[in-house]
Amino acid sequence: MRFRQIPIEQVDWAALDKYEDRTPEQRKPWLDYLTAVGAGKPVVAMLEDRGSELGWFTGMRKTIVGVPVLGSPLKGYNTTYMGLNLVPGVSRTQALRALSRFAIFDQKCAYLELSDVYCDPECARGAGYEVVSSGGFVTDLHLPEEELFNRMTSACRRCIRKAEKVGLVVEEAKPDGFAAEFHAQLTDVFAHQGLKPTYSEERVAKLIEHVHPSGELLLLRARTDSGQSIATGIFYGFGKYSGFWGNGSIRSMLQLRPNQAIHWYALRYWKARGVRWHHWGGGGEYKEAYGPDALSYCRQFKSAIPGLAKLRKPAIDTYYAIRTWHTRLRG
Repeated sequence: MRFRQIPIEQVDWAALDKYEDRTPEQRKPWLDYLTAVGAGKPVVAMLEDRGSELGWFTGMRKTIVGVPVLGSPLKGYNTTYMGLNLVPGVSRTQALRALSRFAIFDQKCAYLELSDVYCDPECARGAGYEVVSSGGFVTDLHLPEEELFNRMTSACRRCIRKAEKVGLVVEEAKPDGFAAEFHAQLTDVFAHQGLKPTYSEERVAKLIEHVHPSGELLLLRARTDSGQSIATGIFYGFGKYSGFWGNGSIRSMLQLRPNQAIHWYALRYWKARGVRWHHWGGGGEYKEAYGPDALSYCRQFKSAIPGLAKLRKPAIDTYYAIRTWHTRLRG
């Protein structure tokens, strides 16, 4: 088994999108977004064995503080799952071994990181990777709509009913001006904690610019009966998967329950389009109110420099500590 990089202009995207384990973040519109926000250059490689196609890898190559890295994805770019697409029956452990050789010897990278919802920890460790387990939530949208609603907490259901009762309307928004509206409301959410948003309005604008034309980005807005916008949400989906990207709201209007109404609209929207799994984008106690199932997945690391992967956690901890201190100081 070996990976062979395919030039971006020669990739048969339609063929890749037929893989059952394909995620929205592996598709070209999302790679264009990542390129636009400085996440690196896209790398797409075919896994083959004696001329037979066994699968694909999708990721981004970038140099960070002088170290060339290959991320699928790297943290910090609002992207959850990438990793591998494999033909049924292909060993993921063997594919990961081939990927580490590709990253180190073909791409000349000192560090490789993946977040692949299909890879279990033992599989990654068997391929020689270091592993960090992560948790999140996922909703099975193949359940009947009534069951989806009843799985929510009684408080969440009351919030959705209240939003309807007070005349709140959730609408699918057009892209023009949405990034500024969303980011202003997101800023209001963070201000309550004395913080600033972790990403800029420009990043939101680039996401909309590159992904919305594909039909895979859902922009939602909640309006009062007087027409005022009090909350917004961004969701994405393709094939079997949809996901929650982010939402903002006006704190003084939360008693009308716009966030709950937006999430309920999004669940029904993706269900109607045949999506199976709705991912909630990591942890957060408030997400449990919507009745999802717990999800366990792992991030996998491989380094050509001894000890480099072990620096990841302290580096991330330091980054968040500095960011929190800096944003509170600015506030």
